[in-house]
Amino acid sequence: MIRKEYTSPKLLTRQYEKYGDEKIAMREKDYGIWRTYTWKDYYGKVKYFSLGLVSLGLKRGDRVSILGENEPEWYWAELAAQAAGGVIIGIFVDCMPSEIKYYVEHSDSRIVIAHDQEQVDKVLEVKGESRLIEKVIYWDSKGLWNYHQPFILSFNEVIDLGRAYEKTHPNLFEENVEKGSADDVALILYTSGTTGLPKGAMVTYRNILAVAQAVCEREGWNEDYNYLSFVPPAWIAEQGLGVGAQLIAGSTVSFPEDAETVQEDMRELAPSIIFYSPRLWELTARMIQAKMVDADFLKRWTYNLFMPVGYKRTDMKMAGERVSLFWELVFFLAEVALFRPIKDKLGMSKVKWAVTGGTLISPRMIGFFRAIGINVKSAYGCSEGGVITAIHRDDDVKLATAGSILRGTEYRISDDRELLVRGVGLFKGYYKNPEDTAKQVRGGWYQSGDFAHIDDDGHLVIIDRIADLRELLGGHRFSPQYIEAVLRFCPYIKDALVVGSKDKDYVSALVQVDRENVGRWAEKEHIAYTTFADLSQKHEIIALMTREIEKVNNLLPEYSRIRRFVSLSKEFDPDEADLTRTRKLRRSYVESRERNIIDAIYANKPELTVRTPVVYRDGRKGIVETSLRIYTLY
Repeated sequence: MIRKEYTSPKLLTRQYEKYGDEKIAMREKDYGIWRTYTWKDYYGKVKYFSLGLVSLGLKRGDRVSILGENEPEWYWAELAAQAAGGVIIGIFVDCMPSEIKYYVEHSDSRIVIAHDQEQVDKVLEVKGESRLIEKVIYWDSKGLWNYHQPFILSFNEVIDLGRAYEKTHPNLFEENVEKGSADDVALILYTSGTTGLPKGAMVTYRNILAVAQAVCEREGWNEDYNYLSFVPPAWIAEQGLGVGAQLIAGSTVSFPEDAETVQEDMRELAPSIIFYSPRLWELTARMIQAKMVDADFLKRWTYNLFMPVGYKRTDMKMAGERVSLFWELVFFLAEVALFRPIKDKLGMSKVKWAVTGGTLISPRMIGFFRAIGINVKSAYGCSEGGVITAIHRDDDVKLATAGSILRGTEYRISDDRELLVRGVGLFKGYYKNPEDTAKQVRGGWYQSGDFAHIDDDGHLVIIDRIADLRELLGGHRFSPQYIEAVLRFCPYIKDALVVGSKDKDYVSALVQVDRENVGRWAEKEHIAYTTFADLSQKHEIIALMTREIEKVNNLLPEYSRIRRFVSLSKEFDPDEADLTRTRKLRRSYVESRERNIIDAIYANKPELTVRTPVVYRDGRKGIVETSLRIYTLY
């Protein structure tokens, strides 16, 4: 049990004093070699980097932006700045310079800590337009040897400054840590900006640590657990689990070498806990399904034989049924023949529990992984309301819900079925935005904007964003996000935009095929294609999409079934504002941009020509014209 006055740096001190050099705190793969850091190493890096920042002028309350991949240096830099009284602003690595400029200028960050040359170059572009940035610090020196500007320093240079500063300021680090209060702002986490400019949610140590502790208590998270750090630290989920829960439990956090090697790294790490966004779970499911399509007869036969067994096991567990000797034997055979090899390939053979959250996920997706034997749980949370406000207990799992309430959190449903949240996780307000703070927090309750209900067992069911719900001409209401989540469960559909409105009497969809899986299928079927646009419009591919959409329609009420669809010739791209940095669809923006396609669908046109602007590698700009056919299902 942690004390209520704890901050993240105080927890680090506690774990350092408890474990010292006796226990590994972090593990990182670098050039194929696993490097380990004990709690003493962790504490030392934080201490001297913090003193280095102070020597560079960091003062209590100053904001520090961090822009980088999941690596130990992010953690060290974060806690170092916080130990000196600083506030962290996390920035996603795939942000464009214009986005970085907004975060830095809005937060008044004078110091930016960047990963490598790519990120430093983005920051330098921003610095050329703004005089706010005083220091740029990097931790990966590759390509930066000739960057001699005096305001650019390496991570190790700052640590050396800290060691020198300690000689004239002994005990300063310890004194700074003790000055920290649980009610200090620890982070400013920017919202995804699906409905406008991102807002900076001010999160205190009390907010993040109290909820992280509730998660540890619910899940039995202890010092023996090994957490895989994979989702971006600029996201509240990683702050709660990767930073907060690890500091509370004294467990190990591990970092894969690269996104492309994560599964191989996971096989070596054997993590106990993982957090994947719904998009990552969907990508993993599509990969498994596509590999089974390409597999030999024996593997396909084994898969088709034992997957129903996995679903049967899941149903029996959720119903609390006693498992007979016969079914124990069948489950054992299924585990040995199918599920264990799949989990091993995914690097999830020792996962005790896996979490998904951030946006809606299809219950079919959770059921699929639980059938394999991976203990996936859907959780609900947000920057403003808490790290995770609801998560399943192992003995109380429902596929279509986000679980039951965590200790220290309250929620209720308003008259118009909006979810309201309050409790220890409630944020301090939006930075520089008291108007939106007053609008979103009324009487101590955060207005989430989510359309939801609570079932008879106290489980939270999130249906969609209230602003995104649609009503058809006949008065029927449907959730586009739910239909999109079910569509993404299909192995050949990567994304979709589902549309409908009060003046229309049916639902339509703009579908994006999965380039990799559909490309593999096309090669197997000897279908020649050139570009993604060409692939997406092939008659054989359209027939494939039609079959997948018809499967989804069979799961939906008749009024919400997709009647017409278009296969898009271009992928959704966060760099073009189609998706947020956490890969949520910017619905209003995409609907506005694709208005000509949507209008053509409801005008019953058989096809239309779209003109897409492109920028070539040599800087030239052009227009690509593509003919899109509109298909009717029934």
